[in-house]
Amino acid sequence: MDVTLASVHCLLLMLAWGTASALSTQGFEVTDAATSLNNGVYYVDAEVEINFSEESTQALQSGVALTVRYEMEVRRIRRWLWDPPVARLASRYQLARHALSKQYVVRNLNLGTTQSFPTMQAAKIGLGRISRFPLVDRTLLDGQFDYRWRMRARLDIGALPAPLRPLAYLSNLWHHDSEWHEWPLTR
Repeated sequence: MDVTLASVHCLLLMLAWGTASALSTQGFEVTDAATSLNNGVYYVDAEVEINFSEESTQALQSGVALTVRYEMEVRRIRRWLWDPPVARLASRYQLARHALSKQYVVRNLNLGTTQSFPTMQAAKIGLGRISRFPLVDRTLLDGQFDYRWRMRARLDIGALPAPLRPLAYLSNLWHHDSEWHEWPLTR
């Protein structure tokens, strides 16, 4: 009886270690970001490291499109109260594998533009590169205050096919959200 209990404990430890190992290699991380001012509009350039879990990669290989959502906010800095948002924006990109050509297609859902990539690694790099995204118009900012902007990346579980959503909401293996990363908005 003790041998059976010990083997069950060993099996549970191996499963927990395997899940923890899988979780440590998945997720999104904002690695670099900057703003630039051009013609009165602040633009964002950012790099995000994209690492899908084995489950989401298998779904992609099986024809399920994955949607990544980049969320950005501009906030006015206040000393004693919470920082109110001046602007909230989201940009959505969809990654899919084309069944016939075996190419990976990244589609900007905000603009409707597409890019094709020969490998998943190249597609993840393309998906993680945000270039000249309009953040906020300078006329919305009061010159007497300081501002900060922040950004995060998330796998949009709500954009998955309906039969897959309950599993994705309940499983940590589908949660790829990055932390919020924050920077001063340089004027």
